[in-house]
Amino acid sequence: MADELDLLRRANPVPADAPSFGDGPLDHNAERRLNRLLHDRTPAGRRPRLLWSLVAASVVVVTALTLLLSGPHTTPAVAAPRPLVVRAGSAPVSLDLLADRAEQAAADGAPGLRKGTHAQSWSLGMSDDKPPITLPMERIVRWKADDSRTELVVATDPGHPGRPVLTDEGGTPRLVDDGHVISRRTYPPSWSDAPPEATPPHDTVLLRAYLQEAAYTQSALTTPELLDAVGALLDHWTLGARESAALARLLADTGGLRPMGGVTDRLGRNGQAYEYRAPGLRRMLIMEPSTGAVLGLESTFTKDDPQYGVESGDVMEYSAWMR
Repeated sequence: MADELDLLRRANPVPADAPSFGDGPLDHNAERRLNRLLHDRTPAGRRPRLLWSLVAASVVVVTALTLLLSGPHTTPAVAAPRPLVVRAGSAPVSLDLLADRAEQAAADGAPGLRKGTHAQSWSLGMSDDKPPITLPMERIVRWKADDSRTELVVATDPGHPGRPVLTDEGGTPRLVDDGHVISRRTYPPSWSDAPPEATPPHDTVLLRAYLQEAAYTQSALTTPELLDAVGALLDHWTLGARESAALARLLADTGGLRPMGGVTDRLGRNGQAYEYRAPGLRRMLIMEPSTGAVLGLESTFTKDDPQYGVESGDVMEYSAWMR
């Protein structure tokens, strides 16, 4: 248990302006680490109860935020998204063909790589004795010349899912629509040269090694490990055309993702869906059909689990990345 907690602490560093004590929500990197721990291989029939207890603890924070958004005398605002659905009759595009398109689109090198991210995310908190609790969030991270960074996180309006409420036009992240500010923080300079903070390469071989290091392994990445590493990368970087092309080729070469057809993502964008299935879980990667840029990643339960109040078809989490 101590090892898992240590991982979470390192994945969720305390910002410069944070108080010296007090509870707070896990940041997006810590949530991803927790998700990796939850899905580590365990012997058949064993459930990682200690790790679920970490999720249960975070539910307390999410509950407070939900009440904060809705007020003490109203029903808490809960956004329960439906899983993305592939458009009927749409033609699947192989990852090999998508990678070819991405390489052609990247010929002039534009757009370029940018450190920082703008994303919407949603995740499901579960416990043994409470129903699932949800909180949609939007996050902008921008880096400064001195390697410090600012992070603005808001809870988006559950009544209008998928509508961005943040912008950083003019270089200053700010609200442009309804949304409750969860945190607005400035982090001190970071000079880490390790992935995913290190600059990602736009060569497929080098990118594979980069993502292996980000995933803390020297072995060939499995498909789920690669998807986790892609999520970590996109939570730090807005990829340029060349990096997106290298990533598309890497995904094609790795295999394990089944082309499903066209889909409209949570921000109304046209994409191509690629599916990976594991026992009880479906993961869907959404990619822009002409440039190969990753638009989103979604995980959905494929079987009921009454103990945690989830049913087949419930979305576990999603991220939608913007430029």
